[in-house]
Amino acid sequence: MPRAQTSSKRPLTIGALARCAGVHVETVRYYERRGLIERPGERRGAFRVYPPEAVGRLSAIKRAQALGFSLEEIRGLLELRLRDRARCGDVLGRAERKVAEIDEKIRALQRVRRELRALADACRKDAPASLCPVLAAFEGAV
Repeated sequence: MPRAQTSSKRPLTIGALARCAGVHVETVRYYERRGLIERPGERRGAFRVYPPEAVGRLSAIKRAQALGFSLEEIRGLLELRLRDRARCGDVLGRAERKVAEIDEKIRALQRVRRELRALADACRKDAPASLCPVLAAFEGAV
């Protein structure tokens, strides 16, 4: 979804907020339900309006997702900003755990890649499919 720019400090309708942040309206609603963004109290006629800062909050959520954090983890990280006693070390611990989790996923994918590469290398293009090592591996026969 293309991202619109907002230079205005005026409140935004949900549609304008979604456009500015490059997300769908349903995403904004979902994030509200999950407690990632606050449900606005202010209204413009029949429409709820969001403060312009909500664009930055949505952008931060998207960036954290791109770094591999789940929505629940993101909510916890964003809540740390509001705690008086929270320190960067609190965030660091969570970031270090995420790095370790990503490293394990990479190792698992490398194991899968090696196994699939070995199966593919064992394939003979002209052999019948019934003798294909890849298909045999699917059936647990290898």
